[in-house]
Amino acid sequence: MVKKQNQHTRLTRSSKGFVGKPARARKIDASTPYDTCSEQLSPFGGLLALVKFLDLVDFKQIFHFAFQAPLRQPKLGHCQMVVGVLMLLFIGFNRIWHFAYVRLDAMLCGFLRLPCLPVASTFWRYVDSLGINQGRCLLKIMSILRERVWQQLGLNYYRVDVSIDTTVETLYGQQQGGRKGHNPQHRGKKGYRPVLGFIDQTREYLVGKLRKGETISGEQSAAFIVQIKAHLPGCVRQVLLRADGEFCSWQSVQAALGAGFRFIIANKVCHPPFDPTSWYRPYKNKEVAFNSCVYQPLGWGMPCRFVAMRIAKGTKPTSSDQPVQCVLFEDDSYTYRIFCTNLRGRAHAVVGLYDKRADVENLVGEAKREGLSAIPSAKFKSNYAFFQIVMLAYNIWRYMKLMAASDKAEQHKASKMAGLKTLASNTIRIARLKLLFIAAKVVKDQNRDKVKYSIHDARTPAMLGFLQLLDAARLKQRPWAPGGTWPQRFAIAP
Repeated sequence: MVKKQNQHTRLTRSSKGFVGKPARARKIDASTPYDTCSEQLSPFGGLLALVKFLDLVDFKQIFHFAFQAPLRQPKLGHCQMVVGVLMLLFIGFNRIWHFAYVRLDAMLCGFLRLPCLPVASTFWRYVDSLGINQGRCLLKIMSILRERVWQQLGLNYYRVDVSIDTTVETLYGQQQGGRKGHNPQHRGKKGYRPVLGFIDQTREYLVGKLRKGETISGEQSAAFIVQIKAHLPGCVRQVLLRADGEFCSWQSVQAALGAGFRFIIANKVCHPPFDPTSWYRPYKNKEVAFNSCVYQPLGWGMPCRFVAMRIAKGTKPTSSDQPVQCVLFEDDSYTYRIFCTNLRGRAHAVVGLYDKRADVENLVGEAKREGLSAIPSAKFKSNYAFFQIVMLAYNIWRYMKLMAASDKAEQHKASKMAGLKTLASNTIRIARLKLLFIAAKVVKDQNRDKVKYSIHDARTPAMLGFLQLLDAARLKQRPWAPGGTWPQRFAIAP
């Protein structure tokens, strides 16, 4: 018996987008004609996801509850003005005058219900009218927003790690508060020295403020540590605080102990005496030794534990005919890293916990690229408020990434959301390519505005799946509604 068998047994390729008839090849050259169209187009199709997110968390309710309005009364309202600046920063423009490039954007104008956005100077005058009180209110808005997003995502962290650090914003004009300080890239120039705190589990901004360009003092660092607890969600019970040597002082240690935090602070000012016979090496293949002691520095109210890491310095090879210079003291052969802590356990385990703080440098650098380095005004109070608006936009990007890569997103049409599973580990610059910079067309369909995306864009299926996920969450009862079991710190009466 003869069996017929198909000779072409090659496997079919899996489609990354819509399954259908492929588009025909286009021919674009120098002689290609061009024209205009009447449809409203937008390169920022992902703004629709931001609009749905703001509705999901009831941003207007949070804003009207926590925001203290300035003296200037804009025609659009305070909420619309702040959201307009947020959308500008969300898109990636970090200068107020960049509104000139998006004045006719269909998505932005459609959300604000305007045929054309006001001129850039309108937003600049509003930002210039903000002050210290508005900056503190924005910090409270972020605290309420954080708790609601954690409730929506089911995040219930009992313990969080908070890393704090300072950075430098170089000034090129006569802005208020500019001081000459530690600025390794632009030595001798004036600048600001803001302080920021991040939650390592979610990589979001927790608390911070804009400061004059001076090194932070012990009293200022203690006041900063005290306010951390007031901005944490209600589910958090334990905090591990990590800071560099700039925060090492008795005032900081006392504030951390008073708040009930566990802490690891790098040491640059104390010289604790370590027992020479207590050094141990947990790693056989590394020239690294560890030690610990209890020591009370001069002026401190109580003794504290200090752990040390000793690294052997490498020796340069020398020729046999040259004399060898010996070190005068044994300490000259090692490099030391010393930390003040209230943690128990072996010294190398404590140092290992501190080394995880290194990621905060990446977070600070990303925040500066998102607009933290932009100084819109010569007034310090206005720059203080704009600092918090930038960090609010930064946090919203974090929440969008967390929602797109959450377990609920994987359960909701996993085939469509496959392109967003690794979004949480991407930078905001890459997230914009996946969630924001998607071309969209705003059309009228049955006397209603409708946003359409191209079926030939490989990102469209993931974008539609994310929008469906947000719509499904908006139809359900909010987790922060009265009667919920989630512990709340910031409850708003309906």
